[in-house]
Amino acid sequence: MSNYQNLYPARYYASYDHSASQPTPVTGWFDMGFYNSLDGFPPASELLPLTPEQWKNRLPCGQAVKDGTIVPYTPPPPSLKAQATSALQAARQIVYNNYGIIGEPTPDNWVAYIKALMAIVNGTDTTSKTLPTAPSEPTA
Repeated sequence: MSNYQNLYPARYYASYDHSASQPTPVTGWFDMGFYNSLDGFPPASELLPLTPEQWKNRLPCGQAVKDGTIVPYTPPPPSLKAQATSALQAARQIVYNNYGIIGEPTPDNWVAYIKALMAIVNGTDTTSKTLPTAPSEPTA
């Protein structure tokens, strides 16, 4: 057990990104009394001190820091560009598997869908707030 009180007034701490907008996820939990050496730990001023009750009730994930308190955290949804990137990859695979691999022309609705996704991904579509609706997948 370390003599943590010289550097850390509290025994328990949560770490988080001070530069991120809040709520920001907890990135670590520290029981300073547990460690033999405190070398390499951030200074107490960069950590959020916790009460024994807060320490007891901590969760391994799904918690954040907001205004100096621990709060539940749900990550924000992926950006529209990230969603479009994923959808574009899937659409290309569907088109290739159902048309390209057998040398068939790609239906117009799939071409339009892929072009709409590409516009979101490359930034030429700056007005869409949601992904376009995918065409129905071909049936065998």
